[in-house]
Amino acid sequence: MENINEEVACHTEDVTSCRKSHHPAHVKKDLTTRLNRIEGQIRGIKGMIDKDVYCDDVITQLSATQSALNSVAKILLEGHLKGCVVDRLSEGDEEVLDELVVTIQKLMKK
Repeated sequence: MENINEEVACHTEDVTSCRKSHHPAHVKKDLTTRLNRIEGQIRGIKGMIDKDVYCDDVITQLSATQSALNSVAKILLEGHLKGCVVDRLSEGDEEVLDELVVTIQKLMKK
């Protein structure tokens, strides 16, 4: 995983607005590239199932795909921590910590 610096950030303008992430263009491009590759892996796995490929080989590809998804999640989590969480804490919004705990719990279920 490449190190994402402070310019990677999510941002909440206010609590009532629709929250959006604001990642630099190079991070969006990297994430899109990774997700396109994962999409291709999924299509490949579907093809393996259609061709009755040996189960262990399919499981190996599923594992590789899950690892790739985890990599995307790590990049997004890092940006979220360095951006959204820091920003919201500096604004006095400690509710973001509860949200973060739930997010990490979701990631740990996988």
